[in-house]
Amino acid sequence: MTQNYTVQDYFNRPLRDLRISVTDKCNFRCTYCMPAEIFGPDFPFLKKSELLTYEEIERLSKIFIQSLGVRKIRITGGEPLMRKDLATLIHHLSQIEGGVDIAMTTNGVLLPQYAKELKEAGLQRVSISLDSLEDETFGKINGRGVSVSAVLDGIDAAEKAGLGIKINMVVKRGMNEHEVLPMAQYFRKRGHIIRFIEFMDVGNSNNWNLDDVYSKKQIIDTIHKRMPLEPIKPNYVGEVATRYRYVGSDKEIGVISSVSDAFCSSCNRARLAANGTLYTCLFASKGHDLRELLRTNKSDIDLEHAIIEIWNGRKDKYSVDRNNQTQSVRKKIEMSHIGG
Repeated sequence: MTQNYTVQDYFNRPLRDLRISVTDKCNFRCTYCMPAEIFGPDFPFLKKSELLTYEEIERLSKIFIQSLGVRKIRITGGEPLMRKDLATLIHHLSQIEGGVDIAMTTNGVLLPQYAKELKEAGLQRVSISLDSLEDETFGKINGRGVSVSAVLDGIDAAEKAGLGIKINMVVKRGMNEHEVLPMAQYFRKRGHIIRFIEFMDVGNSNNWNLDDVYSKKQIIDTIHKRMPLEPIKPNYVGEVATRYRYVGSDKEIGVISSVSDAFCSSCNRARLAANGTLYTCLFASKGHDLRELLRTNKSDIDLEHAIIEIWNGRKDKYSVDRNNQTQSVRKKIEMSHIGG
C-alpha cells in the first residue's frame, strides 16, 4: 500500500476524517433525526447480514489510514453502543499502525455500562448529545421520555473513565432555543466544551424548514449578552465548529453552522454507513457500495483504487448550493444511516 497517500477531490479537498456508522438502530427517536412516527416498531432496519462485520470495518479502516491519509475515525450510528461488543472493534482500530485518533458520537445513556472498557480498548474522546436540561423538553425531543439525568450519568461515567468529552446540542427554533444560555452556563461550570448545531436538512424525515433554524449569529448573540465571547482560531484545517472563547478565560464553545455559514470548502470527511456504503457528503443522495467489493474477493489494492476514484470525483458542496438557492429538492440519505 502507498503510505500516507494524499487523496484530493475535484476541489482539492483532502481526505482526512472517516465517520463509521456501526448500526442504523437507536434507542432514541429524536424528532430531528429519527421521528417515531416514521421509525416505528415495524421500520425495516438493516439485517445482521447487511451490516459490515467488524473484520470488514477493520480492513477498510487500514486502507483509509495506512494508504489514504485518514487521521481521524469517529464511530457513529444510529446509537453506536447498541452494536454488541463495540469495544472489540475499538481495540482493533486502535492497533492499526498510523496513529489514528478514535472518537465516538453517542447519546450517552449506555456509557455508565461501557465507558471504562471503551477507554481501555483505545477510545479517546466522546461527543455526547444533549439538547436540553429540562426533562419535559428533553423527553419530547428524544421521543422516549428519557430523563436528562440519564445523559448526565453518561457524562459522569465518561469523565470518570478519562475520556475526552464534548457536548452536542442541536438547536431548533420553537423546540429548545430558550435553552442555549442555560446549556452554555451549565457546561462552562462543568468544564466541558459544548457545540451548538444548527438544525440541518439531513435526510427527508425531519420536516426541515429554514424558518426553524436558529442561526449561529443568534446563538452567539444570545450567549454573548450574558457571557462575552471572542472568536478563536480553529484547531486544525477542516474543523467543522467555529470556536469562541469566553473573554478572560480558557473555556470555549463551538457552533456548527452548515446552514447559515457553510463550510463545504474545507470539508475533508467521508462517511461509511453501517451497510458498507461510502458517502462523500452528509447530504448525499446516493453512495458507493464498498460491501460488494469486500465480499467479492477484491484485493486491498482494488479497494484502495476504488476509494481513490470515488474521492477524486467528489464535487459535493450541498450547503453552499443550498445557501445560493441553486440546490433543488432531492431525496437524501437519513442521518440515522451515516451518523451526522
